[in-house]
Amino acid sequence: KVSVNGCNGWVRHMGRFYESKTYTFVFDSELSNGDAEVQLLNGKKQPLLTLNKLNPTGAMELDAKKNRYYLRWNFHSATGKCALRW
Repeated sequence: KVSVNGCNGWVRHMGRFYESKTYTFVFDSELSNGDAEVQLLNGKKQPLLTLNKLNPTGAMELDAKKNRYYLRWNFHSATGKCALRW
């Protein structure tokens, strides 16, 4: 979960996926201002899936045993709360 008072920019961290399977991602956004999105990136930091308030859900088959994945949060004058769950 992320709670921001006011944020521009991005944050990237490694996703912890322990099983190779199809994951369903849900982006919950309760922003009072601005916009936010989260991207699932492959090991080469290329986007595989982008979620935002217009596209809040998506599914992706991940091979956790062979590949690394990253989550990148992008904030554009965002205030409020948002969360990603799978």
